[in-house]
This record gives sequence, structure tokens and C-alpha cells, in this order.
Amino acid sequence: MIASVAGPVLSVSPTAAVVEVGGVGLLVQCTPVTLAGLVVGEPARLATALVVRETELTLYGFADADEREVFETLQAAGGVGPKLAQAVLGVLAPDDVRRAVAEEDLAALTKVPGVGRKGAQRIVLDLKDKLGPPVGGAAPRAGLGASGRIMPAPRTATEQVTDALVGLGYSTREAQDAVAATGDGPDGDVSALLRAALAVLRPR
Repeated sequence: MIASVAGPVLSVSPTAAVVEVGGVGLLVQCTPVTLAGLVVGEPARLATALVVRETELTLYGFADADEREVFETLQAAGGVGPKLAQAVLGVLAPDDVRRAVAEEDLAALTKVPGVGRKGAQRIVLDLKDKLGPPVGGAAPRAGLGASGRIMPAPRTATEQVTDALVGLGYSTREAQDAVAATGDGPDGDVSALLRAALAVLRPR
């Protein structure tokens, strides 16, 4: 298993980043929250999980090991594969997932694109005794430096989130309006702001 990758970021797309490790560019599938903090040319460290399928190998990247653990546990629920597990973490932080399952908060789980009420019920049923209680850790970081420290944001949270939304296919106006609708201030957290903006753009 490839547990982590560290190196300069070669490119960032709406769904993945390429990180150079030992002269090899590794394509890592990441959530918008993680991608929003990666900067081309800057070093980054991501916890990773390698998913092996009959015809492909896919590397998924996370801000930290806790996020990766929740990603892997989510796949123990019926009907949840790696892509849907990653989608869950694109909307909910690891502790939010734990809380939603522990409290049977179906409304929180159905905010995830691709998760309906029945799917949310299945996640709660299958993972009730597997995720455990919230651990009280910080929300997932958008990007980590090669040393493991949080990388300083080169732009404001509003600018990073707006760019991330445009990268996901929304127009600049849609992205700006969604960010404005969150009522976030200039010192807002990138992860929280991006999740709030996606909730505005993807109402259930």
C-alpha cells in the first residue's frame, strides 16, 4: 500500500493533482477541499490509499491519516465504493461523518451528491459500530507542506474557494454568488467555506 506521497505539485485539475515523487508524477484523486489548498510548484504531503481494481490502480489522496481512515471505513457500507466515499469527505469532515452516523443524521448524509435517503440509512446501519465517536480533531486541511505542517494560503479563502468552484465547472459568477451566500468573512477556513458553498450550489 502507498500510505503517503510527498513532493512538489506538478498540476492540479478539478478532481486530481499530480505530485512528483522520485522523478515520477503520481496522479492522486482528491476532494475539492484538498485540491483548493494545493499550489503548483509548491511541496505537499498527502496521506493516500491505493484502490486496486481488475483493470486499474487508483491512488486517492487525503489531508491526513484520519481522513483516509474514514474513507476506508465508509466503503464497508453497502453500495459505497471509493468514489462515493471520497464524495462524502468532499462535503463532510471526518468528525462530521462520525457525528452524522452516531446521531443518525440522514439530512447531513444526503447533502452528499449521490447519497439518497436509503443510501444514508444504509450507511448509518452498516457503520454504526465501526466509525466510533468524533475524535475532536481539526477539520481536514486543504494542503500540507512536505514537513507535515499546514501550508500558508497564498490567497484569501474566498479566492481559493472561488477558483476551486470554477475548476469544478461552475461559472465565475455562480462561484462568487455561492461564496457570498455563505456570509463568510475574509479569515474564513477554506475547508468549511468550500463545503458551505457546495451546499449552496447543490441544494437537496
